[in-house]
Amino acid sequence: MSIKNFSRPAQDGAGLQGDYASAAARRLLYFPVQVVCVLALLVLSACSGLGNSAQQTATPAAQKVNVFGTAANHAHAMLALPNNILLVATHYGLYRSTDAGKSWSGPNQGLSDMMTSSLTSSPLDHQRVYLLAEHSLSSQTGAIGLYTSSDGGTSWQLASKADDTGKMYTIVAGNRSADEVYAYVPTKGANGFVVSQDGGKHFTSPGALPFGRILGILPLPKQPGQLLVYSNDGAARSSDGGAHWTTIKGFDSAVYNMTTSGPQDPIYASGDQGILVSKDDGKSFSLVYADARYSALTATPGQPDMVYGKTGRMIYKSTDGGHTWKSLPQLKGNLENLVPDPQLSSRLFLSLSYPCAVYQFDQQNAAWTSLTPNA
Repeated sequence: MSIKNFSRPAQDGAGLQGDYASAAARRLLYFPVQVVCVLALLVLSACSGLGNSAQQTATPAAQKVNVFGTAANHAHAMLALPNNILLVATHYGLYRSTDAGKSWSGPNQGLSDMMTSSLTSSPLDHQRVYLLAEHSLSSQTGAIGLYTSSDGGTSWQLASKADDTGKMYTIVAGNRSADEVYAYVPTKGANGFVVSQDGGKHFTSPGALPFGRILGILPLPKQPGQLLVYSNDGAARSSDGGAHWTTIKGFDSAVYNMTTSGPQDPIYASGDQGILVSKDDGKSFSLVYADARYSALTATPGQPDMVYGKTGRMIYKSTDGGHTWKSLPQLKGNLENLVPDPQLSSRLFLSLSYPCAVYQFDQQNAAWTSLTPNA
């Protein structure tokens, strides 16, 4: 089915739905995009404790519905690593698979059942993984902050406390060393973009952002110090690790997400204008499709012209660099994180929420397979 029948993702019944948004945000079907972006951040604040104190929800019902726990559980982030390792960060703990989702362990004992989010791994050492953790229940006592793993998520150590760094909204592994990690701290205003060169132990602000809150960070693969940030006000580029920024021309409104499949490959962006593409490492972007506004994009390693767009209810695929789109088979549930297998380009993984679940998509047979064992 062609996407021409879906001029905006809101028409599939989900509305703008970033990977951080909850069911409340998904009910905002026809709001202006700028309003929804702001509300989505507010929803994230309620879920992740991005404000002055962490949201402490009631203990979920004891009845488990699958390996990920109760129907109240939902996914915040997912990460696929080499050698069939999958990590799913949920509202009630971190889950890990070493066989591409056939079996799962968790919640991780080193993190207890704290709420986890913003998974990222270093492109220079995939065993180095970072995540954010905080309390989702009033009974939890673990330290709130940034955690790091040097063994692909098997064990975790606290790198820095939120009391010292400020509450981070997102973290992204850097491209200059395995110890580099970028983060965004909204309470610090224009200086909220911060960087650590020692594995997340200490953070500094390299320079002021050219606009207010940002929605995400994209370090360019194998281009040390070069990165993009995007926001409700457009996008900007830095070639010196964030010390200086240049606003990217061609964006006159909100940019929701950016992705690329590899070094010097096209960079795709989704925003109020539609789907835009850069072929000069993010220095400029051109509009290639004006009839869709996807809340998230996913590029596939080794396939520079293939990109996926996601809404809260549907996933679409383009094989010609974003010029045309077709829908994938629909799954019931709230679609959250779509990530590619780093070693098998034909395989994708998808997390769902309420309850948390994981599916696999194979491009060869164009079908979804459940990777969610029963409780």
